[in-house]
Amino acid sequence: MVSLTLARGEVPVMLALRLFLPESWTSNQARLERAGVPADYRTARTKPEIALAEIDRAIAAGVRFGCVLADAGYGLSAPFRQGLTARKLAWAVGIPRHLKVYPADVRMIWPIAGRGRPRKRYIPDILSMAAEDMLANARWRAISWRSGTKGKLKARFAAVRVRVADGPPQRIRDKGQQHLPGDQAWLIGEHRISGEKKYYLANLPAKMDLRTLASIIKARWICEQAHQQLKEELGLDHFEGRSWHGLHRHALMTMIAYAFLQYRRLKTARREKKNQRAAASANLARRAPGHPRSHRSTTAAAMSPLPKMDSQRATA
Repeated sequence: MVSLTLARGEVPVMLALRLFLPESWTSNQARLERAGVPADYRTARTKPEIALAEIDRAIAAGVRFGCVLADAGYGLSAPFRQGLTARKLAWAVGIPRHLKVYPADVRMIWPIAGRGRPRKRYIPDILSMAAEDMLANARWRAISWRSGTKGKLKARFAAVRVRVADGPPQRIRDKGQQHLPGDQAWLIGEHRISGEKKYYLANLPAKMDLRTLASIIKARWICEQAHQQLKEELGLDHFEGRSWHGLHRHALMTMIAYAFLQYRRLKTARREKKNQRAAASANLARRAPGHPRSHRSTTAAAMSPLPKMDSQRATA
């Protein structure tokens, strides 16, 4: 299923779960009929296409968010990235290590024909290269983005400005068809302690620092945790029916249950904060005068805000 999750800090809420149907389904009308698939969903659509449609639906419903995050299954798709940009959305997506990019300062030049007819199109002055090769000589820094149950989570990150090779295809010299440079973006690499390497693209501002880029990219963990809880605690993956409506009703009930539990958790946390403030005020009233520093420290701790449910990130 294609999922859309809204999250801020450590508060995720599932917005959409839509079943993806492969061509083996959409090309079999009898099978679609037996499963009760609505007519509007019988046309073959890729997962990125479904994700864009769900994002449009959320925006039309008045949902506000700051940045769209997605894994490499979506980030690989140039139409998905371009669709987000066309909607004027900020995005940061995973990509495979072999995705082609150009240096940010690539120039379009007029090729000189050694023989034959004169060339009619500009070409880049340098060939595109794989993302991992672009970052091979980059400066890597150890960055911690949050504290986990076993201490601070750390990895090594590097980022360079590039132009993504997702422009129109064109024959370049003897290299065959090559995609021309597209828009500028951040290419970000992550080397984990386990030895695993990950790569990302983001259309975030060029002046953004590496620590902020890493924090935004790693914010997707809370959405992955939400999916795990939906499956393990609320039975999202326990459905054994054979109908479109049955599956989506089951998914909707798990989403409602998850949202209700999030509400209960936040309400309990607010009550605990309120009790802490009351206790702190009582302690301060009983405290002897002459301790202004202690007073400021206790008040600041008591008044630290909880995460709110607006201006979140959407994750596909």
